[in-house]
This record gives sequence, C-alpha cells and structure tokens, in this order.
Amino acid sequence: MLSVLIATMGLAMLPEPAVAPARRRVAATRRARRQTRLERPELEVEPVFITAPPLEVSPPVLNDVVVALGKIPGPEISPEMRAMLDAAMQAGDEGGVDTLVKYARAGDPGSRDLVLRRATEWKEARARARNERVQQASAFQLWSGRVEAGGFVSTGNSDVTGLTGVADLTREGLRWRHRVMAQADFQRTGGITSRERYALGYQPNYKINDRGYIYGNGQYESDRFLGYYSRYSGSIGAGYSVIRRNGLTLDIEVGPAFRQTDFTDRTMQGSLAARGSVELNWTLFSGLVATQSASGYWERYNSTIRSVSAIEAKLLGPLSARLSYTLQYESEPPVGRVTTDTTSRASLVYAF
Repeated sequence: MLSVLIATMGLAMLPEPAVAPARRRVAATRRARRQTRLERPELEVEPVFITAPPLEVSPPVLNDVVVALGKIPGPEISPEMRAMLDAAMQAGDEGGVDTLVKYARAGDPGSRDLVLRRATEWKEARARARNERVQQASAFQLWSGRVEAGGFVSTGNSDVTGLTGVADLTREGLRWRHRVMAQADFQRTGGITSRERYALGYQPNYKINDRGYIYGNGQYESDRFLGYYSRYSGSIGAGYSVIRRNGLTLDIEVGPAFRQTDFTDRTMQGSLAARGSVELNWTLFSGLVATQSASGYWERYNSTIRSVSAIEAKLLGPLSARLSYTLQYESEPPVGRVTTDTTSRASLVYAF
C-alpha cells in the first residue's frame, strides 16, 4: 500500500502526458493482485476406527430411608356394633346382619363401609362353604321342611271334625330344588268314615338364575267325598320369583298340564289343561308369618281352584302354632256334590 501511495504521488508530480501510462500500469497491477489466489492443497486424513467394549453403568444403589410418620387413627366399628354383628353371624341370621348394616349406615356413617364389608365377606364365606357342602352331599342329605299335625273342621260335602297331617320337604341344590308334599285328612264317626282325603306331590325345579326356574309337577289326589276316587296331574312350565327379599317372597308358576280323574260316578275323564300357581310368604314381624298358596287347573270338562291361607306363630324352638283355611272349588262335580269345600285347621308344626 505504501508503494502504491508513493507511486500515486509520483504520478501526480509527473507532467500530464506521462501520467496516463503510469495510471494504466497501476490499475493493471491491482487487477493482477485481485486475480491471484492462494490455493492450498486439501489435507487427506485417513478414517480412524476405535473399538471399545460397551460402557457398563452400575445401577444406582439407594440406601434404605426410613421415615417415621405419626399414625392417624382411621374409622373403626364401635364395640357395641361389633358385638351385635358377631352375635348375628354366630347365629347364622342373615336377616339380622342386613338389618345391622342398614342401621349402621344411618347411625354411624364413619364406620358404615367397614360394617358393610364385614357383612359381605361373611356372606361370601357362607356361600362358599354351602356350595362345597352341597357338592359333597348325598341325595338323602340337605333336606329341610316341616311336619304338621292337628285337627280340622270341615263344611260342605262333609260337616265333621277330625285329624290332619301334613309333611312338606325341600332339598336345595346348586341347580336343582326338590320338593315333596304329602297330606292326609281322616275322620271316622261311629265306625263310618266321613272324611278321607289323601294327596301326594313331587316338584323338581331347575334354577336358571337367582329368580327364574323351570319346574315339573306330578300330583296324586284322592277325595271321594269331593267326588273322585283318584286324580293324577302332570305339569311342566316356568316359574319366577317376583319378590325375593328379607321377610317377603312371591313366586308364580304357569305351564301346560294333563289331568286324569276317576270320578265316584264311575266315569273317567282325561284332558289337557293349563296350570298356574301363586305362593306368598310374608313375615309380619319376628315370629309371625302369613302364607298364601293358590293353584288352579283350567280344562275343558272340570276346572279346579285350591287356595290355602295360613298364619303361623313361633312358640318354642322349632315348634310353631298354625291356623289355616283351605278352599277347593270344582267347576263340574259329579251329581249330588257341591262345587266348594272348605277346611279349617289348627295344628302344631315342627320345622327342621
């Protein structure tokens, strides 16, 4: 740059004709400098490969940290409620347990969930134990029922008093329910039989679910004072538990049937029929139960309706006192017979 400056000053001092060539030389020198490039050869570097084992990182080791927190007391079942629950569970009283759960929810909201959980666990344990017992039981085990013995007063075709006996047995299985019923009314006055009725029935039920079932029903009856020596009935159909809660149950059944009757006028009659039944059990209060059982056969020649209304009061242990009223209606009885018979009974009942 200094040389260019000196040259420029020198040119300025030269006479005008000599200045032009000098300026052209200076410009040419500048252009040559701009066009000159310094080219450096590219450095070639060979690739380097490094082989090393994978890096192993040890898992972090945390020392045990113990934090002591103050215990906060949670909800507990009161001693009184626990004692009542234990007593009801030991007695196997599911209705009592449900009642305690109901009032625990209203009276002690803090422990209601604990009471409900304890009751639920107890019921589930009972159900498991019962299922195991039923699976291992023989056909002669697990029967429960009632035996009734007493007297009766009859009006209608025979106005007499006498003795009566009833047996009603039930076996509950996991899928099957079996029921056997037998009844006998007998009266002799002065060596002459004035009342004689026998009935025997068997009903198997196949449980579809907790409420629905399929039933079969076979029945034999003999009541010559009502107008027939023998009557055989067979039916199959469907049943449903309309109401099933503590203290109240209502079952209904309906299906086709066939009946064959040997009347006292020496005629025999057999025909298809429709059968329906209703059975109600209502616990009015502890120790007092009202029942209503009604069944009917509707057929072409002779239809039958039978109703049994009863009230039963617990006396002592398995013993109860029972009052019942039976009404039986025959739409076409033999000549000389009335259509309706009624029977009032008072008896002692032994339940097992």
